[in-house]
Amino acid sequence: MKTNEFIARLRTAPNNQLIFVDLDGHTVHSGYHLTELKAASFDTVDCGGQTNRWQETIVQLWVPSHAANQYMTAAKFLKIFEKVRGMIPLNLDTEVRIEYGDENFFPSTYHVRSIAHDQTTTRVLLEPPHATCKARDRRVGILSTTDSCCAPATGVCCPA
Repeated sequence: MKTNEFIARLRTAPNNQLIFVDLDGHTVHSGYHLTELKAASFDTVDCGGQTNRWQETIVQLWVPSHAANQYMTAAKFLKIFEKVRGMIPLNLDTEVRIEYGDENFFPSTYHVRSIAHDQTTTRVLLEPPHATCKARDRRVGILSTTDSCCAPATGVCCPA
């Protein structure tokens, strides 16, 4: 989900409790803090030798050892977001990722799959990232189903 869509969805219910939940129904504990917003830039080279460049907005959450029993409201999240946006350049057209980890969540930067509202809560559904081979993904339309990304026998996408 793009950052601008994420923020727009939060703005529709500012007084709701903001709850982050994974695909298994585990929630980030109440009392979490939004500890950091990151305007991340990535410059990579994939196994096909192609350079890749993209940006992401990363929202880092953390739960202190003596956390409160209440969830942050969307309005409080938005206030923090706007303050940070005035301090660093956050590109609203980039993907937003949620960085979190605890006993129920493997520490990672999660994708936002969807956002749902009811009368009192806004639930952000988090999906774990998946590793992929960009070179294979680029060629998926022209490779047979038996070719693999980095199979030495075919030499299709991963030159030495």
